[in-house]
Amino acid sequence: MNLPPAVRALLWPLSLLYGVVALARVWMYQNGWLKQKRLKATVISVGNLTVGGTGKTPMVIWLAEKFLAAGKRVAVLSRGYRGSNGTSDEIELMKFRLQNRVAFGVGKNRFAEGQRLEARQPVDILLLDDGFQHLQLARDLDILLMDASCPLNGERLLPAGRLREPLSAMSRANVIVLTRTEAAPGAHEAIEKLSQFPVFAAATRLIGFRRYGAGIQLQPAQEIGGGPFFAFCGLGNPEAFFRDLQAWGLAICGRTVFPDHHRYTARDLLRITQAGRNTGAEAFITTEKDAQNLSGLKFDGAPLYISVIEMALSPEADFRNILDRVLKEKMGAAA
Repeated sequence: MNLPPAVRALLWPLSLLYGVVALARVWMYQNGWLKQKRLKATVISVGNLTVGGTGKTPMVIWLAEKFLAAGKRVAVLSRGYRGSNGTSDEIELMKFRLQNRVAFGVGKNRFAEGQRLEARQPVDILLLDDGFQHLQLARDLDILLMDASCPLNGERLLPAGRLREPLSAMSRANVIVLTRTEAAPGAHEAIEKLSQFPVFAAATRLIGFRRYGAGIQLQPAQEIGGGPFFAFCGLGNPEAFFRDLQAWGLAICGRTVFPDHHRYTARDLLRITQAGRNTGAEAFITTEKDAQNLSGLKFDGAPLYISVIEMALSPEADFRNILDRVLKEKMGAAA
């Protein structure tokens, strides 16, 4: 959110009011004026403090994969931000990656969605997507993601800045995960400053590319050609995607950015392909989230590749120990 200084100054009173309301809401839940509702399954929340992308979807996928591998029955609760008909681009991305092994409850009332899922089938783990501010639903573990490549020093609350809550809200988290540490040289210093929390480092790891329209099979980077590539995306943090492309050694000759969650049209694709031709692109490249927003449109003229990533946590063994402890405590409380 790169607002001009003058606009930020004008919005500052609204940010002050927003902060008062946010703090009052948390205080009311903490002191029992507003009641949290609890589901039977273990609820693990994944969220952040800012608008824009911090890696929530890759984190939810990572958790789901780990729990599925351990034989747990997993469901995801999400509001389906900017989606319709009970889904969104992020929901469809998770469904595609998890291949019908996970149940989904999508809606504003995530407690009601959780109850619906629990009534329909046994559920061991409920992953609450973008849940840090969704205080209505009680959780057994709060995982807070913070983008190490976008420091929050001096950042303001909405609407003048990117913060959904004051930085003091970090104290509610059980675990903090600094994402995109591969793009932040000072990440280890930041982790040391947060020594009062269990803090973990996460990096974005490329696992391959899919050709648009060619199914789920993956190709390694060396098989998609040398480019040059024209890149496009509609993300909360598009610069992170372009940094990844550079880190992966891809030759990028041009790029186009659309708003977050952008639903592409045939006119958009015509604009993209024309821009690619003008810059000498041999192929095009985008993200898994954007692929969900292409709505089955044809992409003609040159290959379009979709980058497929995963999250790598460190130290992973310690992180998994925390997850195991939460599950054991939940089982003990239910006994």
